[in-house]
Amino acid sequence: MPTSKTFKTVPALYHYLVEDYGPNADHGILKHKINGVYTDISYKQFKEETESFAMGLASLGIKRGDKVAIIGENRPEWVYSDMAILGLGGVDVPLYPISTSETIEFILTNSEAVGIIVSNNFHLNKVLKIRENCKQLQFIIVMNEVDLTEPNVYLFKQVQEMGKEFAKENENYFQDSITLSHENDLCTFIYTSGTTGEPKGVMLTHKNIMSNVNAVHEIIEIGPSDLFLSFLPLCHVFERMAGYYTALSSGAQIAYAESIEKVASNLIEVKPTIMTAVPRLFERMYSKIIKGIEAAPEKKQKIFKWAVEIGTKYKKAIKTEAGVPIMLSLKHKLADKLVFSKVREKTGGRLRFFISGGAALARELGEFFDAVGILILEGYGLTESSPVIAVNRPYNYKFGTVGQTMPGVEVKIASDGEILAYGPNIMKGYYKNEAETQATIKNGWLHTGDIGVFDAEGFLMITDRKKSLFKTTTGKYIAPTPIENLFLGSKYIDQFIIIGDRRMYITALIVPDYEALKEYADAHRIHYDDPKELTQMKQIYEMLEKELGQFQRKLANYERIRKFTILEQPFTIEGGEMTPSMKLKRKVIEKRYTNLIEEMYEGKM
Repeated sequence: MPTSKTFKTVPALYHYLVEDYGPNADHGILKHKINGVYTDISYKQFKEETESFAMGLASLGIKRGDKVAIIGENRPEWVYSDMAILGLGGVDVPLYPISTSETIEFILTNSEAVGIIVSNNFHLNKVLKIRENCKQLQFIIVMNEVDLTEPNVYLFKQVQEMGKEFAKENENYFQDSITLSHENDLCTFIYTSGTTGEPKGVMLTHKNIMSNVNAVHEIIEIGPSDLFLSFLPLCHVFERMAGYYTALSSGAQIAYAESIEKVASNLIEVKPTIMTAVPRLFERMYSKIIKGIEAAPEKKQKIFKWAVEIGTKYKKAIKTEAGVPIMLSLKHKLADKLVFSKVREKTGGRLRFFISGGAALARELGEFFDAVGILILEGYGLTESSPVIAVNRPYNYKFGTVGQTMPGVEVKIASDGEILAYGPNIMKGYYKNEAETQATIKNGWLHTGDIGVFDAEGFLMITDRKKSLFKTTTGKYIAPTPIENLFLGSKYIDQFIIIGDRRMYITALIVPDYEALKEYADAHRIHYDDPKELTQMKQIYEMLEKELGQFQRKLANYERIRKFTILEQPFTIEGGEMTPSMKLKRKVIEKRYTNLIEEMYEGKM
């Protein structure tokens, strides 16, 4: 499939896939696990499943402009639902599977969704709990086979059978509807969880999303031989644009991971060539690799350290005019055989690159994986920008930056350092929230709320969130994110957040890596019955204090951590301390741990 092929709408992409590209494709469009085995879904089956479901929705009364919500894990039925709703001219409203009944009620009511498609009994019960409060909700559809006892609740397959009956009298209904789709039609409402306040419904048009998809094809070569492994939630705009629409528009195939917990084994089974991910995945991969090496014999540790040094020198040499010296090239081949190839096997052995988004990727992580032959392309964007504003390219990347701007997107830095973006990917606005829309988009420019700067080569660097900047009582401004990312490099630290706004000095809340703590305790004969006891022990505090001291050398005096508290419980999405895209909710955490924080500021240092 030529990368010059562009699409104005998602239905136009669907039509191309099933009518033009699919009949001649030599592989399936999707892969999913059935009875423990990854199984292909052909383009023909994809068309039949999608169109029978679309006709079923039409028989339930879905018409152009209607909103239909989807809540479920990544699976083929999610894609069938999306393509069916959009093909009918509807607007879909994806929700995170971890959404509570209260959040579901707010989004269904705010979006005026007339129906919702859920994956299983668990989600069905959450919707049934608040159904009476959603007066506009007409039906619920369940993807899994469940026992139905409630009125106007249908099985996915039931709706497909209804669609087949509807098609007998309306044979070309869906195809005719697809021809009516226009690039300025609303495509989806994606509710941003945000780190504060109620969710806001980001209105994205077909043009918004497809302009971003088309731009990717201008700068990154993706084709029919590529295979994506999908595990980030499809309800998140990053996975939907990059790991779904971009993948399919390039003729690539998508395999669905069974769960986040099984990503590691699915990587080896599927052997993907491309995968979208968030920095958390790489942090865990790195931690696992390092722990494995530290447990290995000293000779093996020395070989690993030598190999990484060679890999780092090799990657730097590639970018120089002189190129790679012969001796370095030979050493690199040996390092690859002894070390790197074994690390890459853990990703399936065919991976061309990861695409990282959602949060900042530590420079050290990017450089480490690049040294061992695993390229991570970091990008940057927001739901409001559909989502990509800038991204590193496989042939032109720089760690510590989010790359250069996307084709067709303009970026400028405001006088206060805020990143502003303009282009066809910028949202129409927030649904039924004109005040927030006007505050966010001014003269067509999206005010991202992020602080950043361009380097001399046009690479964009994000320094922090505008609202996250601290000002200590000494008058010093501090950007917390780079400091937090620095300490996440410690094998003993799993999560880390600093406190310091309007305070005399900086403190931190630390969620430890319990496996690393247990190893340390066992090695130093520190007795414990429960790993959580370690968080209260003086020896552990002193060890972490020394560990922080090693990292703090890179910081200015006023940026250094003076005191810290070790927490027993991790920050979680379910607990409300993290957004679904894994960002920490600073205000929520500060409020929840007020007493512990105040204890760190009692008295003077």
